[in-house]
Amino acid sequence: MSPNLSADEIRAKVLSYLSDIAPEIDPKALNPALPLREQTEIDSVDFLRFVTLLYEGLKINVPEADYAKLDTLDHIVAYLAAQTPKS
Repeated sequence: MSPNLSADEIRAKVLSYLSDIAPEIDPKALNPALPLREQTEIDSVDFLRFVTLLYEGLKINVPEADYAKLDTLDHIVAYLAAQTPKS
């Protein structure tokens, strides 16, 4: 991942990846504090595709043990920001 991405830049990338796997999602309608699965029809296969997009786009590997940390948009952004190289 490029160093020094802001939380807003990370959020924009995450929303783009979510739209790639589930085009029916309205990013503006998502409540960032609620679990994504309660707000969308993302299933386990879609979630794995999402994790793959995170790796391909941001170069961040999310171990399976950390998948539960990616439940809300806010948690996803915080997790990815913590993985971002610091300069």
